[in-house]
Amino acid sequence: MAKVASHGAFQGENPLDYALPLIILQICLVIVVTRGLAYLLRPLRQPRVIAEIIGGILLGPSALGRSTKFLHTVFPPESMTVLDTLANLGLLFFLFLVGLELDIAAIRRTGRKALAISLSGIALPFALGIGTSFAFRATIIKDKKDSPQAPFLVFMGVALSITAFPVLARILTELKLLTTDLGRMALSAAAVDDVMAWILLALAIALSGNNHSPIISLWVLLTAAAFVAAAFLLLKPVLTWMSRRCRAGEPIKELYVCATLAAVLAAGFLTDVIGIHALFGGFIVGVVVPKDGPFAGMVAEKVEDLVSGLFLPLYFVSSGLKTNVATIAGAKSWGLLVLVIANACIGKIGGAVATALLVKIPVREAVTLGFLMNTKGLVELVVLNIGRERKVLNDEAFAIMVLMALFTTFITTPIVMAVYKPARPSAPYKRRTVGGGGDDAAGELRVLACFHSSRNIPTLLNLVEASRGTGHRRGLTIYAMHLVELSERSSAITMVQRARRNGVPFFNSSGGGGGGDSGQAPLVVAFEAFQQLSAVRVRAMTAISDLDTIHRDVVDSAAGKRAAIIVMPYHKELQHDGTFQSLGSPYHAINKRVLREAPCSVAILVDRGLGGAAQVAAPNVSFSVAVLFFGGPDDREALAYATRMAEHPGVAVTLARFQPPPESGEEVADADDEAARGGVQGEGWHGEGWVGAVRGDGGEKQGGGGGGHRVDG
Repeated sequence: MAKVASHGAFQGENPLDYALPLIILQICLVIVVTRGLAYLLRPLRQPRVIAEIIGGILLGPSALGRSTKFLHTVFPPESMTVLDTLANLGLLFFLFLVGLELDIAAIRRTGRKALAISLSGIALPFALGIGTSFAFRATIIKDKKDSPQAPFLVFMGVALSITAFPVLARILTELKLLTTDLGRMALSAAAVDDVMAWILLALAIALSGNNHSPIISLWVLLTAAAFVAAAFLLLKPVLTWMSRRCRAGEPIKELYVCATLAAVLAAGFLTDVIGIHALFGGFIVGVVVPKDGPFAGMVAEKVEDLVSGLFLPLYFVSSGLKTNVATIAGAKSWGLLVLVIANACIGKIGGAVATALLVKIPVREAVTLGFLMNTKGLVELVVLNIGRERKVLNDEAFAIMVLMALFTTFITTPIVMAVYKPARPSAPYKRRTVGGGGDDAAGELRVLACFHSSRNIPTLLNLVEASRGTGHRRGLTIYAMHLVELSERSSAITMVQRARRNGVPFFNSSGGGGGGDSGQAPLVVAFEAFQQLSAVRVRAMTAISDLDTIHRDVVDSAAGKRAAIIVMPYHKELQHDGTFQSLGSPYHAINKRVLREAPCSVAILVDRGLGGAAQVAAPNVSFSVAVLFFGGPDDREALAYATRMAEHPGVAVTLARFQPPPESGEEVADADDEAARGGVQGEGWHGEGWVGAVRGDGGEKQGGGGGGHRVDG
């Protein structure tokens, strides 16, 4: 396959005999298979890495690759050099992103409990891995000379003791455990595990060189240590200087991105020259990038979509093409598979559980923590592939270890869901409402205002300004929650990592450095400016979750913050031509779930540009508000909210009360009593309020019973 591009099928040439069209076909096939499997496994709430590992195995000799015609047409041997090069290049940048997720300063602050759990979760499985390696060498390693004992022992120990930090963060987020004490402890322990795994892997690679001299291995380790020291002493100040020159909300300079990516490639070259694999270079550069500003998040946004979505799946296929399950033949081989799975689970789970119980963690949480720490992932495949490349592992041992990693990760989510069910905030004895007194008799109103994008902010702020009330009340507190869909992007995981420091399920971007998402800063600035110019307390926060479960964040937050009302954005957005464009059925479903489960009143904000496209200054506020009162709990709640708006000197409230034609004096009296309960009393209004009654035929409206009503902005 010497040529890159063909002259085309019309010229009588087969495009698959040329490198470029063949690699394009391979990439497309990989994306279709892995994304399709991820969609099928989504109901089981499995991380995407499971689908990618299975997809790689299915495309390899274990399934579709059994067809010689398919294998030699789509994945011919001469194309593997190009495929492996692209896969490893993508892996180099992905491990740079993994390094971005590790905060060394946070690891230094790891508590003693998490540190003890981490060390025991490494030591016991490492010891069992060494024991398992003797069984492997006695059973399936036929040529002992080609597989030196020391590297084999270390590779097996590392493979069993790894905890996949990115995969664990994804599972914790999916299960909404990330901001719990259990989730924080699991992530802290996994971060220590990750660092230790890389150190042990460097040792294993140094021992597995072609020259078995211990002096050479020692030189490799010492040179690698010198490289790490140079990265912290020389590269980190340069990256810190670039980080300080980046401002939140402003685009990052292209020069800084190019310089950082060039540093990743240069570091990969140097570590490959040293002899500890190019992947270490990318990982170390990611670790030394400063995490206390927007720089890390901005760089990640430039890289991650192309790497995670396009190039990284190639690595799983490259690994899958080397995984032949058919090599696991006979009772001894399957017995070894059972043995290695048992040792992996006993070592990792048993070590973590025993230590957790010793440090007084409850049994259920200890068991859950043990299963979480047994999560494997991409780093496990990296270890196994390096071992295979170095001829430490043969094909059969490689296939057994890949299946072990797949099994231990697959069982994590269902077992954790079955064992650990964190307590939900208890439902209030009485639903909190704007007009029902709530918990704060002095009149403080707590509003949880949710929005999907910056387009909703001007209308939201103008609505808040109109709802301030007057000085005799204790005030208005707004919890402005940005609803963000949890994507597969690593920057989303970085944001969630920052979230765990500030309580369920938020993080306050103004205090977190904003490193997780550069797009978050303008939203925070808007709310901070509004807070300084008004008497309203505003807390800008973010909830990050799948759209299927993000309503739980809203509901739990409303309960935890004792909000009297939740303001949800309508599932359609106003376009420039005056029409509405639907955001999609998932957003409509979010609103319906919040209406069904909320512990307080819910208002749906239909954004028609209240006050224009910008926030209106307080002295310039001049709004006319109409309240249509038919009766029932929903209308009484809307009326109570309008009562508060009427206190603003720039807001004129018009109340239109609809009644059916009276049939008796008793019915009129009953209707008057209901209106009085809702606050329809002329002398009770402040500001420019007008209260009237409009009689119509058949004007009846059913109350929703849940305090849900619609606000048109």
